[in-house]
Amino acid sequence: MIEEEICKVAFIGAGYMTSEHLKAFQGLPSVELSGISSRTIDRSKTLAQSYDIKNVCESIGQLYEATQANLVVISVPELSLFNVCKEVFKYPWVCLIEKPVGYNLQDAQNIQDMAITEGRQVFVALNRRHYSSTKALIDDMSHQEGARLIHVYDQEDQAAALKAGQPELVVRNWMYANSIHLIDYFNFLGRGVVVCVDPIIPWTPDNPGIVMSKITYSSGDVGIYEAAWNRPGPWAVTVSSEQKRWELRPLEQATFQNYGSRTPELVPINRWDSEFKPGLRVQAQEAIKALLGQAHKLPSLAEAMQSMQLVHGIYYPGVEND
Repeated sequence: MIEEEICKVAFIGAGYMTSEHLKAFQGLPSVELSGISSRTIDRSKTLAQSYDIKNVCESIGQLYEATQANLVVISVPELSLFNVCKEVFKYPWVCLIEKPVGYNLQDAQNIQDMAITEGRQVFVALNRRHYSSTKALIDDMSHQEGARLIHVYDQEDQAAALKAGQPELVVRNWMYANSIHLIDYFNFLGRGVVVCVDPIIPWTPDNPGIVMSKITYSSGDVGIYEAAWNRPGPWAVTVSSEQKRWELRPLEQATFQNYGSRTPELVPINRWDSEFKPGLRVQAQEAIKALLGQAHKLPSLAEAMQSMQLVHGIYYPGVEND
């Protein structure tokens, strides 16, 4: 919680996601884009010019000293994140880290342990939680009685990831880097705690194909995870109760179908998801609420770790670590 009228926000990284975060924070009431630092100083300067950022810094320490920022937004490659966090956590700003937090479960656990040791407040940019489609689904389902069936459809392509320049170590752990986008839905749609994760079609790393698992919750909710590796398939989420069925396909677009009807009804997309990368404007607003000590819906690092642990439970059941 801060007492200043101006929320000073700093940024680490100068790639695509940093530019999208800058756009989302720009123009929010009482927000100042205070500084930026990255390994590529020229790209930092380009973004600083585009978004009227006050300070371009060559190190994380310099970034904090120059800005005295209340919030730092971290968008760096997975294999760099641990060392970046090691420097970031030396300073008392609130942290918003772009997902995934770590290239695998152990890396994520190391980052969480470091945050706890340093006493840092850390949130994770799980922006699909802030889609207008997701928010409409959550709000409506909160009024529906009975157990839920949650079905998440995932599609991943390791060859395409390698071709796009992703490091081999990240691609080998691609379920953490990319499937986290889908698997996170279970952790805010499923009620209660996960009782068990039962593999139906297990992961075979040497011959990736179809992966299926059943997730059982203490509430009686049931999740089905289905992933198509190196073959076509959608990214989609369906949630059904006795009264209603919701579908997100694509994830930004929601439809629902009432019991007794065969016609799905379309839910309008909020303008924030059209004018900005979906979820990011609302996420930025939630981050400022968190800074001001107000009620917010920004997921903590501990919440994000639950999703990383579920990824692990689906892909490596019975294995203590990656």
